[in-house]
Amino acid sequence: MKKLFSEKMSKNKLILSATSLLVMGTGTAFGTYEGTKDEITVSVNGNEETIRTHADTVGDLFSELDIDVRDQDQLSHSENTKLNSTMKVVYEAAKPVRLSDNGKDQTLWTTADTVDEMLKEEGIKLSSHDKVSPSPDTKITDQLSLSINRAFQLSMNVGGKEKKVWTTSTTVADFLKNQKIKLNPSDKVEPRLEDTLQANSAVTVKRVEKVTDVVEEPLDFAVVKKNDSNLERGKQNVVEEGEQGSKKVHFAVVKENGKVISRRLVKEETVKESKDRIVAIGTKAKKAAIVSKPASSAPRAIASRNNDSVSKEMYVTSTAYTASCSGCSGRTATGVNLKANPNAKVIAVDPDVIPLGTKVYVEGYGYAVAADTGSAINGNKIDVFFPDQSSAIKWGSKRVKIKILD
Repeated sequence: MKKLFSEKMSKNKLILSATSLLVMGTGTAFGTYEGTKDEITVSVNGNEETIRTHADTVGDLFSELDIDVRDQDQLSHSENTKLNSTMKVVYEAAKPVRLSDNGKDQTLWTTADTVDEMLKEEGIKLSSHDKVSPSPDTKITDQLSLSINRAFQLSMNVGGKEKKVWTTSTTVADFLKNQKIKLNPSDKVEPRLEDTLQANSAVTVKRVEKVTDVVEEPLDFAVVKKNDSNLERGKQNVVEEGEQGSKKVHFAVVKENGKVISRRLVKEETVKESKDRIVAIGTKAKKAAIVSKPASSAPRAIASRNNDSVSKEMYVTSTAYTASCSGCSGRTATGVNLKANPNAKVIAVDPDVIPLGTKVYVEGYGYAVAADTGSAINGNKIDVFFPDQSSAIKWGSKRVKIKILD
């Protein structure tokens, strides 16, 4: 506009010079014409000059200066105001600003000095959480682009701690970044990082921790009973005291927000071996006592019972199976047809620990025969047979005492 103003003034001077050459013979008339012009001080966009004009009104003056006044432009006087030599006419051209308010685009014309002044003039209100770019103190220039991102509230739960927050983020990933929340590789985020956020959304970050838990447990000793012919039948004697051992049990533990959600056995390692308790069982026959009976006494009935003696006791891990399990043939390693004998008391064993054919007593199961094996039955572990699936499931997996019978 400064250039336009200067060019207009130069043009007027050129016209005046040309006119002077053409009408030199009529100098008196020209001098009279020039003398009737008014001197007006004009400021256009901050550039001030004094000009002479025959314009009657402010609007006529701007027409002479080729200034097209917009409604948004700032004028010191209305366009129909009469001119006089004492006046100073001030004109400030409005500048266009491209505004994007939460995705809605429009062009505003303003004479404000800063973004903040323009927003106030336009009645555009902002909350303390809204983001304006460039900043409100930015000077207004031609073709300035202004962006307003309106904040909205949502729920955030990180590691079990919930709170309400304001944000202008459009995606979950951008939101977490702006909140300075760092994610670990195992953490769970809902919704997905690429999902779009909106008002009243809920963002949840579950802190997932994978650790190894090592627990030391005692190893019970076994009781080994040995027949002693030098010890009287019915008597027993502890030859060697047993001693508990210990083992370390390793578990893979998964925690969510500090709470254990899964615990899986990884391995067991023996720290100290247990020592068996040796007990001597007397087998020496008692000397029969000679007892005299009255002749009139009737003979007493004597009942006898052949009880199996226990040669060893031990603790084992037990599971259960049926004849119809996956991969089962229904026939044991020793040839017992379990489908034909559903009430058979049979256990599967590791033959290196309990030989096949051994009679045993299993705590909670009863008397049984070691008549089967299994690929998963290794070491101090047994598998007890049940005729139906529900009984096997009910038994589950547990630690029991087992007695090896002679």
